[in-house]
Amino acid sequence: MNYMPTTILALGLLALTSRAQAATPGDASRGAEAAAMCASCHQPDGSGKNNEQGESWPRLAGLNAEYIAKQLRDYKSGERENATMKSFANMLSDQQILDIAGYYSEMTPTHGQEITDASEAVLQRGQKLAERGDWSKYIVSCKSCHGPENQGAGAVFPGIAGQHARYIEAQLKAWQSENRKNDPRDLMGSIARRLNDEDIQAVAAWLAAQSPVLNTEESQP
Repeated sequence: MNYMPTTILALGLLALTSRAQAATPGDASRGAEAAAMCASCHQPDGSGKNNEQGESWPRLAGLNAEYIAKQLRDYKSGERENATMKSFANMLSDQQILDIAGYYSEMTPTHGQEITDASEAVLQRGQKLAERGDWSKYIVSCKSCHGPENQGAGAVFPGIAGQHARYIEAQLKAWQSENRKNDPRDLMGSIARRLNDEDIQAVAAWLAAQSPVLNTEESQP
């Protein structure tokens, strides 16, 4: 059976955390100007949006600056694939990436769009996966990587509490299908492949219903 023992996972997370680069501060005022082209999808307040076709753009406000910068670099290099984001990322210099990341990281987090018709049973399953995992299926809890209350843990693990449910679902399915694989050691992929469609919907519904907080160094474990 293909699974990751707790001790191996713990060692992997420790190595990732120790190697994660400290956020290089960008200039948020310059970032506000450079981020003007981001606003049509991610909104002027960084809240992101969903459309009627089922697409979802993530909330960026309050995420860790180095995490945002890494994702932009990955879009630019092609390590993370998205044709629209690659075209925008290619327009940015290294300094503009840092500036934009700094700008969004200082914004007040907004609450993402929830799944309003999620049943109590679905939300309870989502809470279990997010907070305790499901060791009968070797599924690690979300908070074991994403920090207390899933508010984020440094530059590697973003805050996912209060993110749009559709976006969480889309990313878990992308990890599951290996269409997204820009994390070290395939941590997200190995977990996502153990989730079924109901698990993905449940954990996305529960996480989206939680309140996000500003991901500052002081709030990280």
